[in-house]
Amino acid sequence: MLTGVTDVESFDEKQVGLYTQLGELTIRGKDLHVSEMSLESGELSVEGEIQALIYGDKDRTKKLGFIGKLFR
Repeated sequence: MLTGVTDVESFDEKQVGLYTQLGELTIRGKDLHVSEMSLESGELSVEGEIQALIYGDKDRTKKLGFIGKLFR
């Protein structure tokens, strides 16, 4: 269970990419499943075999727009 989630960029059975109040977070593993998600309360529940938590840019708490992706 995660709290402080502001946006979810993508998710599949191998990876969940999301943004939190503290920055980017990527969860990698096997058979991942988002069982509960509420962006209103900032809560996200992920089930499966979690192999890695990868923290990204702490200043990015939202998805980049098209222009932001060009200059990243």
